[in-house]
Amino acid sequence: MIIPKKLPKDPNQRAHQIARILTEGPQPDEVVTERSAHMAEIGRKGGLKGGKVRAARMKAEDRVGIAKHAAQARWKKAQKPAPESKVPLKSL
Repeated sequence: MIIPKKLPKDPNQRAHQIARILTEGPQPDEVVTERSAHMAEIGRKGGLKGGKVRAARMKAEDRVGIAKHAAQARWKKAQKPAPESKVPLKSL
């Protein structure tokens, strides 16, 4: 049995999809052929080495610029204030 990569977010649609998969079996478009499995394996190999090869081909100043941009994005995400609670606190 092959489960699709993404199930719907709606709980009712998700339950329907899961029940369909369990009762009917895989649909023709969900069946993994030998060729598609082979292509997925090839794609994974390329994905594993892609970042390293890209970094090796870049100039040092380009890598520094990308690293600074990533660090700024991380700090911006970390500095977001926590949402205020709308429930009033009871005084003692």
